[in-house]
Amino acid sequence: MTKTRSLIRNTSLTAALAATALVLAACGDDAPPKTGDHQNKAGDHREAGNHNKADTAFVKGMIPHHRQAVEMSDLAASRASSSEVKSLAKKIAKAQGPEITTMSGWLKSWGVKVPAAMPRMKHEDMKPEDMKRGGMDHGGMDHGDSGTGGPEMPGMMDQKQLDEMKKSSGKDFDTRFLTMMVDHHKGAVGMAKAEKKQGAYGPARKLADDVISAQNSEITRMNKLLGKS
Repeated sequence: MTKTRSLIRNTSLTAALAATALVLAACGDDAPPKTGDHQNKAGDHREAGNHNKADTAFVKGMIPHHRQAVEMSDLAASRASSSEVKSLAKKIAKAQGPEITTMSGWLKSWGVKVPAAMPRMKHEDMKPEDMKRGGMDHGGMDHGDSGTGGPEMPGMMDQKQLDEMKKSSGKDFDTRFLTMMVDHHKGAVGMAKAEKKQGAYGPARKLADDVISAQNSEITRMNKLLGKS
């Protein structure tokens, strides 16, 4: 009887030791990656975070460009007669508002000052030099300088054009809005294409892709509303 009990105890002990070994082996599968693997992942992350002058110029230019598009779109709610124009304007503002926030975050993370939203100047109060450069300083940049030594931001409306849009309503507003926004979008697409060619920052290049796709589609839609092929 004693021998039988001893055999049972020994068998149980052996089984317990085997189970422990299996648990330890399983834990070994969850071990942290090798040093080389970790360094590669970190390196990839750093590489994805790199940006160059083209990225900075694109973002600093696109922020005021988007701000003006949102400003123009906000006018449509109370001035447009076409439900399609109102819907399009709402879509533009909804898309570009968050993009402004995203791009502002990039600049802050790069240690670059976010362009300030400048107060609008009345057309009758403008000086000759203001008239020459388009009447407004959008986000701290005049129309002849992107703020980074780059070329003029294409598609931007001057203050006189915006004032005329604000004074219009009904079908007149619809036509002005669509005509100006087509030019505005074309300018943004051109800026985005330049970013695709010269930029290095992955998220900015992805945003450029989105701008090209969305705004080309909207250009087609607006031209149809204007009766253009």
